Formats: sequence, structure tokens, C-alpha cells
Amino acid sequence: MRRDIFQAIADPTRRAIITLIALQAMTPNAIADNFNTSRQSVSKHLRILTECQLVKQEQQGREIYYSLEIEKMKEIDKWIDQFRKIWEARFNQLDIVLANMKKKKI
Repeated sequence: MRRDIFQAIADPTRRAIITLIALQAMTPNAIADNFNTSRQSVSKHLRILTECQLVKQEQQGREIYYSLEIEKMKEIDKWIDQFRKIWEARFNQLDIVLANMKKKKI
């Protein structure tokens, strides 16, 4: 089943996992140690993130390490950027209004 990256990041636990592995690759057990949930539950979240290609797996000896897939995160950033531009324009307009109000008080 093809999963949507936005559905994947909608879950707070998956966002927390992304935050953890953004700094360094981690094993499922190391990730699970940061949550008050079962290892099995963390594995389900990791599977969803992997299916969305937000994280990648790398075998190192007997361990599997999960790390963030930066290119896929750029897809999220691109979508958010459209809203960032809208809000920057609105804040710039607000700055102009406030500056005009301040001039009128002087």
C-alpha cells in the first residue's frame, strides 16, 4: 500500500521518531527507549515511515539502523513553503500598517 507522507507525519509519535533520527541513525531498540510504548508499536511506526520513504534502513552487522531521508523531507518543505510565503507577505503588510500608525502618533 502506498502511503502518503503527510498522513505519516500527522502522527505525533512518528514526528518524534523523525526528530530523534534527524540527529543520528538509530536502531529500533534505541528509538523505542525514548517512548513509553512497546518496541512492536515503534516498529509499526518505523514501517510506515519507511513505506513513505521518510526514513531509510541500513544494515550494520546484525543491527538495522534507521536514518532520515532528507530528499523526501524536502517534499514536505516545498509544500509548506507556499504557506510560508503567504504569511511573510501578510507580516510585511502588517509591518507597513504598524509603521504608518507609529508615524501618525508622532
